[in-house]
Amino acid sequence: MHITRYTDYSLRILLYLAVKGEQLSTITEISESYGLSKNHLMKIVQQLSAKGYLLAIRGKFGGIRLDKPLNEINIGALVRDFEEHNKLVECFSDNNQCIITASCGLKKMFSLAQESFLKTLDNYTLADLLSDNKKSELAEILAIEVS
Repeated sequence: MHITRYTDYSLRILLYLAVKGEQLSTITEISESYGLSKNHLMKIVQQLSAKGYLLAIRGKFGGIRLDKPLNEINIGALVRDFEEHNKLVECFSDNNQCIITASCGLKKMFSLAQESFLKTLDNYTLADLLSDNKKSELAEILAIEVS
């Protein structure tokens, strides 16, 4: 299985915001903490906001924060939301040009493997990734001041 950078960065943003808590964060501070492109993160933040994962507040004193409790942000659902256009193999796409699809067993095998992968992720929420130990470690690594 392959997770795109877009999904990876989405998870990183959510982890950052979870560590920060109720305090508003800016895309700039997240970008600097991770060493990632601010422009790239802006696109991801827009989609996270549109899908209800975070709340974006505009203006001079604006910022972003999670819009759901940590235990309601399911990792499997997030991966599905962000990987819906990323097909594991050609025969999963609407534009399938593979001439052996009708007689090939790979599609079924890959479909079962992908579903198993996603079902495993369904067992985890953002809260599962942030035990007290991990939260303080991440705060230190990312230089987040937690109140």
